[in-house]
Amino acid sequence: MGRVTRPPAPDRDPGLQPERTRLAWRRTTLSSTVAAVLAVKASLHGGVRPEGVIVCALCCALWLSFLAMAHHRIRTLAAGGTPPALTPRHATATVLCTVAVAVCAAVLVY
Repeated sequence: MGRVTRPPAPDRDPGLQPERTRLAWRRTTLSSTVAAVLAVKASLHGGVRPEGVIVCALCCALWLSFLAMAHHRIRTLAAGGTPPALTPRHATATVLCTVAVAVCAAVLVY
């Protein structure tokens, strides 16, 4: 009797993980955009007040910062090949922008 040979295992497609990560960045950017739009709406709902305008401007600036970081990461992932790891500085800035937008939205609601 001969040996039973198994077919070779299929190679992992390295293109799938960057694609999923890129899509996750796009979803997070969309969520951040919705939060920023709701913050603007909340700040202008009861009339224009100076503190509401300041918090709204801060929220929009944070949203633009997050958008720039996400766009940079999406471009890096779309470049092809094995993408470099997210740097700690970039990751920290992204998390801080996200948390700060959430805090600004909470301040506008209350």
